[in-house]
Amino acid sequence: MTDAPAAVKPTKPAGPFSAWEFELALRYLRARRKEGGIALIAIISYVAIALAVMALIVVMSIMAGFRSELLDRMLSFNGHMYVQGQVLGSPDREAAVTRIAAVPGVVSVSPLTENQALVRAAGQTTGAVVRGLRPQDLDSMSYVYDSLTPEARRAFGEGPYGGDNVLIGKALAESMGLRIGDPITLYSPTGADSAFGNLGGLEKTYRVGGVFTSGTADFDRAFIFMALEQAQLFFGKEGVWDVIELKVAQPDRVGELIQPVRAAAGDSAIVSDWRDRLAAFWGALKVERVAMSIILGMVVLIAALNIISGIVMLVKNKARDIAILRTVGASRMSMLRVFFIAGATIGMAGTITGLVFGLVFCLNIGAIQHFLEWIFQTQLFNADVYMLDAIPALVDPMDVFWVTLWSFSASCFAALLPSWITTRLEPVEAMRNE
Repeated sequence: MTDAPAAVKPTKPAGPFSAWEFELALRYLRARRKEGGIALIAIISYVAIALAVMALIVVMSIMAGFRSELLDRMLSFNGHMYVQGQVLGSPDREAAVTRIAAVPGVVSVSPLTENQALVRAAGQTTGAVVRGLRPQDLDSMSYVYDSLTPEARRAFGEGPYGGDNVLIGKALAESMGLRIGDPITLYSPTGADSAFGNLGGLEKTYRVGGVFTSGTADFDRAFIFMALEQAQLFFGKEGVWDVIELKVAQPDRVGELIQPVRAAAGDSAIVSDWRDRLAAFWGALKVERVAMSIILGMVVLIAALNIISGIVMLVKNKARDIAILRTVGASRMSMLRVFFIAGATIGMAGTITGLVFGLVFCLNIGAIQHFLEWIFQTQLFNADVYMLDAIPALVDPMDVFWVTLWSFSASCFAALLPSWITTRLEPVEAMRNE
């Protein structure tokens, strides 16, 4: 008596996104000669997505670089936080400065006085803002301090009441034809107080002790630095501070220091930060950044939509294959996943390529600028006009992440729409049409 044949154990069907689905999708992308139109559309989609992603990363990085560079220069000149109010006239103000300087995160504390004045030199007259500060606080403005010669740094503030040396910006010096050592006459609309009242209209001649460059032409044209005590005497503000200026280690997180600084300065102090004084500029940067992101994001979406035409043609050309696979047991969702993988692969390849080329472009933007200047024999950036002599680029990892996620999501969405056609395709109808 023969043994009964062993029962055939049924095989477990492959799960979603199995190896055969990936293999079939990649095989369909390698189109034969008679299906060259599909390959051409796939290549166009791939190149379009790569260029769009590259453009988005480059533009976002350059905008972030400009924002960082401009804010760095403006904040180096103007400070990060300001303390005003009754504390400026309080006998306790020196102790308040010491307490503020001890707040963790505060780098420097500088009492200032600022007034407008008329400037006359070399037969020319213009207006300027005279800023009085202590000589030891000059190094808190890094761009200004680094642009001065050692002699100018030492001469600033020397002599009784700070001496007669003033520092002027490069743009102001060039417009009035001034050099170090030349005389410059300042006219104050509010003079010193006397027994007969305010004299008004005080005029005094100083010497150009140094020429600074702040990195911003508007500041170089408008500001003159004078020792604090000399400025107080000239404007009739003996012992008066207009504001206490602070520099912090992390300007982007300045809001976290408002309460500690207010507590150190006292209840009568009014504390503000650079976001209040530069609100219009800061808001314009954010609006421009959001608008540019939306516009270039739409470009990426349009590039990804090219995948639709390629997958539609692929589905039509492979209708017979779909019918056979459905007949031998492939499910509707398996067919959908095959063509979805094909479209998503195009999008993923284009995204990765654009990401790599975009990062390479940003990291070598200086060399690219020099190459273009050599080709066209011209300087692309004039520092006197643009405040920068090179294109800045700052690659933000979060920007790269969101650009990559958006591009891949748009590609998957574009691939899903035409792939859904396969779920409505009946094997009998497909074979009949063949």
